[in-house]
Amino acid sequence: MVSKTLTAAAAGINSFKIEIEVDVTNSLPGMSIVGLPDSAVNEARERVHSAIKNSDFSFPSGKVIVNLAPADIRKEGTNFDLPIAVGILKEQGIDIPDDNTTAFLGELSLDGTIRRVNGILPLVSGLKDSGITTVFVPKDNAKEAALVQGIKVLGAAHLGDIIHHFANSPIIPTCIDINRYFSECTKAEYIYDFKDVKGQEKAKKALEIAAAGGHNILMSGSPGSGKTMMAKCLASILPPLELEESLELSKIYSICGLLSEDKPLITERPFRAVHHTASPNGIIGGGTTPKPGEITLAHRGVLFLDEMVEFPRQVLEVLRQPLEDGEVIISRAKMSMKYPAKFILVGAMNPCPCGYLGDREKQCSCTESQIQRYRSKISGPLLDRIDLVINVPRLTTEELINKKGDAESSQCIRNRVINARKIQIKRYKNEGIYTNSELNAKQIKIFCKTDDETTDFLKIAAQKFQLSGRKYSRILKLSRTIADLEQSENITLNHVSQALQYRISS
Repeated sequence: MVSKTLTAAAAGINSFKIEIEVDVTNSLPGMSIVGLPDSAVNEARERVHSAIKNSDFSFPSGKVIVNLAPADIRKEGTNFDLPIAVGILKEQGIDIPDDNTTAFLGELSLDGTIRRVNGILPLVSGLKDSGITTVFVPKDNAKEAALVQGIKVLGAAHLGDIIHHFANSPIIPTCIDINRYFSECTKAEYIYDFKDVKGQEKAKKALEIAAAGGHNILMSGSPGSGKTMMAKCLASILPPLELEESLELSKIYSICGLLSEDKPLITERPFRAVHHTASPNGIIGGGTTPKPGEITLAHRGVLFLDEMVEFPRQVLEVLRQPLEDGEVIISRAKMSMKYPAKFILVGAMNPCPCGYLGDREKQCSCTESQIQRYRSKISGPLLDRIDLVINVPRLTTEELINKKGDAESSQCIRNRVINARKIQIKRYKNEGIYTNSELNAKQIKIFCKTDDETTDFLKIAAQKFQLSGRKYSRILKLSRTIADLEQSENITLNHVSQALQYRISS
């Protein structure tokens, strides 16, 4: 008789149910796994064999055939070890009930210990959506799995614990009050604070707008003008994550194995600073088995590219589609994976190769052709996708050493950003988006209406600055954010004028 056990396989940040069938035939001893397993799944034969024997259970003396259904989808990872072992033990007569609502996930060591696996959060979430009510997971993954509400999570440390559970020693379910857990984990302390940044009021205001509406920003200025420090300060004014955003981020980090056992929920917006030697696959994601890249790890947070023009052009150009769509699709011959990538792009660059073009104290030594060649490393289509382009001048000696007056703290700025985000969340509660930067063409017509005077001004500006359709739309979205920061229901001429100043300065 064929035994059946349920588990799950990952597909991006989602998953689908897998049925594992085990049959023992009267043939030469051995074990075969079919159903498009990868190397890690195939190696489960040795792990499962040793784990069962070292747990004081008998292994079948005949030929063991394991089928992973559906058989036309490639299976990857080590989370199939435990369900395969459970299926074999069922065939050996161990009393484990056949249940279409119970699933098993986990990697086995040779002594039967159940080891943690990556991606447990999306796997359990997918099982819950497919009707599973109980799931056995590694004990080290139990808290992470319990983030999925509405499913019983049983954390087991050893293969024998599962057998004893069905005998007379039930495993106590792991429970987490996710709302309470989320509120307790949202207290963050930041090293960089805007109160420590002298001057640069225009740049600070631009970063506030970027944080409030989720807009991309490029800062250009001489070395030492404070671009990098202000970019790092941006993390301190970002609004707290919504619970749905937190869970989505946690799924991404779970797949990459970046969640800790003690803190399985991501509660702070990510800030990813990438070095210019990063490869396109490192940025966008990829590999033989497509994995998330930096743009996905920066989802709902910030991707910071310091010295942006030093990045290879190929690396910068792969950002164009994710910046437009908020997601990335990585296609390979045998599979295609889609990952979310809604992030704030923050770029910093010098105005010229020597870095002192327009500097008030040091003269630039670059020729016009050098400056042109340097700036052309960032293409027009990529610049079209950046909402704010600002110049950050270097402070004079007097401004640098002046101790009079205190700059506004990050907490004050963050309060305004949070208020603006609350307006947007309420406005777009039925639209499936969180920020103004996510508005599509249809939504712009609904939520970014302007009066006749402002519309006429925009027409003149579009003609004078030869605005593309994308730039025009982004100026409207930027104006909407500026209005939200001022608690204004309508977009006025003043809001559009400010948006144009930030966008046309390139």
